[in-house]
This record gives sequence, structure tokens and C-alpha cells, in this order.
Amino acid sequence: MGYEGRGWRPYVSVAERRRKALREMEKRRKQGHDVSPVVIEGRAIVTTFWGKSWCENLERYSDYANRLPRGRTYVRNGSVVDLQIKPGEIHAHVSGSELYEVTLRIAPVKQAHWKSICGDCAGAIDSLVELLQGRLSKGVMERICRQKEGLFPTPGEIRLECSCPDWAGMCKHVAAVLYGIGARFDRQPELLFRLRGVDEGDLIVHAGQAVSLTRPAPAAGRILGGEDLAGIFGLDMAPGEGAAAEPAPGKPPKPKRAPAKKKAAAPAAKRQPRPKAAAAKRSRKRPVEE
Repeated sequence: MGYEGRGWRPYVSVAERRRKALREMEKRRKQGHDVSPVVIEGRAIVTTFWGKSWCENLERYSDYANRLPRGRTYVRNGSVVDLQIKPGEIHAHVSGSELYEVTLRIAPVKQAHWKSICGDCAGAIDSLVELLQGRLSKGVMERICRQKEGLFPTPGEIRLECSCPDWAGMCKHVAAVLYGIGARFDRQPELLFRLRGVDEGDLIVHAGQAVSLTRPAPAAGRILGGEDLAGIFGLDMAPGEGAAAEPAPGKPPKPKRAPAKKKAAAPAAKRQPRPKAAAAKRSRKRPVEE
């Protein structure tokens, strides 16, 4: 009795499945759909902090641990031909004996839960680049990855759907997509925060607030006034520019020098107006009559 007589689908090789899936994806691309396959290079499915943490979180739950391995081969051989991650939802197409559609719905992080994470990580993350690259302290990493209280979802917060005829709650197509999500977080870790409905910038904002509240004010003797700045940099500052330095405790302020008086310039000698031509003629002596 063959596969069809037993109600099973005929065996289709991996290469043939991928060819069929790629043809279908090319049709969707021509129709204007965005297609984003999961590409695994080498044997390791995930390599960064965010990708590994996603997969390790799923594998430590007994509900998933026994079923997830079914999807590793599928994701490694390129069967996840399209994966789209949006806030609270994941849509994917997986190549099997047919092209199956997988939908995952993940609950957002509760506000009180998120505030608790931000509060515990306050002051320990210096920049958004450091956060997304996973260059975090051990305490921050443990807090974000804490089981049931961290950023990653529990099985109770994930709803799984697949169009395949497999009756199991988690079929190999769903398992492949779950691993594909971890691989996508390797390249785009910010998608984890979009998926859980939170803003990663909140962690940086809280860090900045904690630093500003604890940073000591500069000593009074180290504040430069306008006169000090003028002396150091050779600036000719007008009166009132720059704040004057406060005198040290117990010392009287230095008296200010009175500005030197400028000597008045001597008035210029007045020039005598030249006599007019008529007056010059009258001033000439008449000749003596003989």
C-alpha cells in the first residue's frame, strides 16, 4: 500500500519543496507583497544574545521543548520562505509538501511588568547601540531574560496557527517559524520590542534619569567666571558677560579695580578763515600821489 492509500501525502524532496515555494513567493513579490525569507548560514541557527535568548526561552518550557527540534531541520534548509514580524503578530509561509501559512499571536508586555524591567535596569545601559548589540552587564541580561518576568513571552502568551493538516498544537512548520524568529532577531533585534509592544528607548530614558539624579554638582571653586575665561582665552569680554565666580568660604571678595580714566584729547587749534577776495583788495595800500 502506497502513501496515498494510507492517507499520507507522497514524499517530496527538500529541493523540490523549495523550488515550488520560491515560485510561489516570486508570484507574491510580483503582486506587490513584501517577501522576507529566513536564511541560515552554517549550522548555527542563532548567534547573538537576542537570538539565543529567544530560542533558549522557548526551549526551557516543557510544553515546547519536545516539539521544537522538529523545526530545526526545516529552518536550516530554507523552508521558511517568508517571515513578517509586526506588533503582536507574526505571519510566515513555510514550504512543506505544500506551501503552508503560519500565524502566531503574542500578547504585549503589561505596563506594570515593563515598568518593573525598566526600573531594575535603570542606570545600567549607556546607549541604544549597546542595548541592541547585546553588550549588557550580567545583571541586566539576567533581568531581561528572567523566566515569566522578563521580556520574552511564556507559552501562555503565544497562540499558534498553521494551515497544515497536522493535528498537533505545534507542528514542524510552527517550530520552524519559532526558530526563524530567533534568526531574525540576530539581524534586527529591535523587532523583539516591536513584537512585545514596548519601546526600547524607555530603558535608555530611565538610565539617563538615574544618572542625572545622582551626578554631584561641581565645586564652587571650579566654576569659571567671566574674568577667568577672559584671562585664559584672551577674550575681550564686555561687562556683564559670564557669571562671576563665587568667593571661597571665609575669604572676602577681591576689590574690583576702577577703570583707568582716559586722558582728554587736546582741542584742535581753530583755523582762521581766509579773507575773502574783496577784503584782500581793500587791504592793499593805495599808491602815493606825486
